[in-house]
Amino acid sequence: MSRAPITKAGSERLRAELERLKSVERPRIIAAIAEARAHGDLKENAEYHAAREQQSFIEGRIAELEAALSTAEVIDVSRLSAGSKVVFGATVDLEDEDTGEAVTYQIVGDLEADIKKRLIAVSSPIARALIGRSEGDSFEFRAPNGVKRYEITGVRYE
Repeated sequence: MSRAPITKAGSERLRAELERLKSVERPRIIAAIAEARAHGDLKENAEYHAAREQQSFIEGRIAELEAALSTAEVIDVSRLSAGSKVVFGATVDLEDEDTGEAVTYQIVGDLEADIKKRLIAVSSPIARALIGRSEGDSFEFRAPNGVKRYEITGVRYE
């Protein structure tokens, strides 16, 4: 079984989330279930059913995080020395060759990907198109809204 890569920062974020779920959310839900039980008939108690549903979600997320972190390979991006070549963990500055718009992405593990934070999964189409290329290269890839053309204007490891 291969180990899924994850950045050190991503690992720390997921461990913090796991700790919060175990030490804050789980006890809060247990207290909410106990309070709802005290209200009597569980069959028609919406508070009880909502709390149980929330408990199920939290326990599922805890199990997911524990499993993922136990098999993940943590990579310290600041120790990588790939130069101007794009590999896992690279922060890449791109310029859209059609619009001139500049964007920056970091290539991270699937578990920590978050497009709102400009963290793209190593398995995404754009990351697969970037890996192995170097600063100054132009490339194209098929996005959901058509073919996009970019030039790599910067590569760094932070």
